[in-house]
Amino acid sequence: MNGRKKIMKICIDIRCLAEGRRTGVEEYTRYLLGHLFSIDPKNEYVLFLNSWKKTKGNLSWLEKYPNVKVKKFNFPNKLLNLMFWYFGWPKIDRLVGGPASTHGDASSTRGGVDLVFSPNIIFGNVSARTKSVITIHDLSFFRHSEYFSWKRKWWHIFINPKKICQTANKIIVVSNSTKNDLVGLYKIKPEKIIVIPSAVADNFCVINRNNGKLIKVKEKYNLPYKFILFFGTIEPRKNIVGLIRAFNLLQKQSSEYKLVIAGEKGWMNEEINDEIANSPFREKIQIINCVPDEDKVYLYNLASLFVYPSFFEGFGFPPLEAMKCGVPVIVSNNSSLPEIVGDAGILIDPDKPDEIFLAMKEVLENSKLRNILIAKGLEKSREFDWKKTAQKTLKVFQG
Repeated sequence: MNGRKKIMKICIDIRCLAEGRRTGVEEYTRYLLGHLFSIDPKNEYVLFLNSWKKTKGNLSWLEKYPNVKVKKFNFPNKLLNLMFWYFGWPKIDRLVGGPASTHGDASSTRGGVDLVFSPNIIFGNVSARTKSVITIHDLSFFRHSEYFSWKRKWWHIFINPKKICQTANKIIVVSNSTKNDLVGLYKIKPEKIIVIPSAVADNFCVINRNNGKLIKVKEKYNLPYKFILFFGTIEPRKNIVGLIRAFNLLQKQSSEYKLVIAGEKGWMNEEINDEIANSPFREKIQIINCVPDEDKVYLYNLASLFVYPSFFEGFGFPPLEAMKCGVPVIVSNNSSLPEIVGDAGILIDPDKPDEIFLAMKEVLENSKLRNILIAKGLEKSREFDWKKTAQKTLKVFQG
């Protein structure tokens, strides 16, 4: 071998990118792979993609990596999932093991793969001879099934995440909280689990107040001069109802701040809509459902305070994004959030709206505390870096 490392052929399942959505799993996959391919020009990567219809996700960014090939299949997704689940066939490593193609262009590669990596839980099978690595973001579907629709509950029952974890050679988790859940709830051996924190994009940063784009974004969304921001999927698990109730308490003291709730619509959000409609201060609550990636950093920079009272998070990207933008944060004292925020934010009990209210009041009225939180948030956010995440992930592959 002459001391040289073997060139590996690695298959990565990128079906989560087919729809072009940008939730936590898609963000993780997109940024991890971009940095992984940038630091590893030697190993061969073949990306497994399946979509019956035209792929909505933009994958053109992959074209600049000569050692990365996409092999796309056009099976009906439900049929393919049924075959994976019932027959245990086909095997993903065998599907992609032949000639691969880059966005439709034929290109010869050697057959077979050494390892299959899945950046999230999904239906699939890998041959016994091929190593498998999977990333588990959280066990929210196990810990808090009440926040999932029946469709999502049945999906998790059929996919059997526990079995997936048991059969994988290595499991990457994005927080110690998720590792503890895997050990405690699924009885997975700790030595099989590697904690590799995620990160956020480099474009999240503090923007000069004289930047003209700040004014344009403020006008685009008709944002108030002073506002409290929530950013995330609008669904019960995020505890937006608790945030609205805390905001109501704040408004009873004649607060000048408004509340902006931004993010994609999730499932089971009827109670959230009712809570807003029934709020005596509903005219001070604004919903923004579609925020393009390029506008997010400006939205954070315009906010006076970021509040994320989620009941459960495997990682929690938004608080980290807010800290990088110099915004003081208030988050729940559960799951992974204390790991992400540390002492750089105020930790609250998400089940107590009055505690959320008191925390908001204190940060908004105490300028000294506010400045301390901003400084600590900026310092804490520097611990999370996608290049480090990619380096550690590559080490898992090669190990």
